[in-house]
Amino acid sequence: MDRRVFDGRDLSSVRTQHLRFDRCSFIGTDLRHATLDGCSFKMCDFRGADLRGASLRGANFAACDLREADLRNADLTGARLGYVNTGIRPYGLSDVTGAKRANAVLRNLHLDQVIGWPE
Repeated sequence: MDRRVFDGRDLSSVRTQHLRFDRCSFIGTDLRHATLDGCSFKMCDFRGADLRGASLRGANFAACDLREADLRNADLTGARLGYVNTGIRPYGLSDVTGAKRANAVLRNLHLDQVIGWPE
């Protein structure tokens, strides 16, 4: 999917796997308990999205904005948070500043040049 806007929509409990999302917007979207295993998100906007309890196993987030997203109790096993080489930093980096991560499953989570993730 390319350049789709899902802002503020209720997509709770949606189930899809291995889809590719490029430059899509999920601002304030309700994705509680969604299953998005193996999905690829490139330059997508998740600011303020509710991903509590979502399954994001093996998902790839490249240059995504997850500021203030709610990832509590989400399963990020084997997921990747990384960047896209735009040549102009900080553009192209994933940002998780202010994201809530309490009780998130972070087993084998791969981080590469992510803004806002505590060391």
